[in-house]
Amino acid sequence: MTNSITLSILCNIMNHAVITTKIDPQDKREAQLIAEELGLSLSAVVKAMLKQFVRSKRLEVGIRSEIPNEYLQSVMRQARKNREAGKGSPIFDNIEDNLKWLEKQGI
Repeated sequence: MTNSITLSILCNIMNHAVITTKIDPQDKREAQLIAEELGLSLSAVVKAMLKQFVRSKRLEVGIRSEIPNEYLQSVMRQARKNREAGKGSPIFDNIEDNLKWLEKQGI
């Protein structure tokens, strides 16, 4: 009887679930260092991310140095060539001038 009472109390006090995940050790070390720099534990960071995920029902991740795929790189090269050849739109200081230019272009 004592064991069941103790277990019941522990379950009420420790109202937490444990998540186990496999992660690259270097990623974990880097995440811990960043969390420490911010004055947080890695556990607090993961909890905050999960709460945000539940609230928003969205997963948002940022990638520091995203490399465009080959198609996007080719489009960017062509846009640069067009700009250098004077085929691009001018740079506008305000929306009114921008809209006027677009109207002249038939857009």
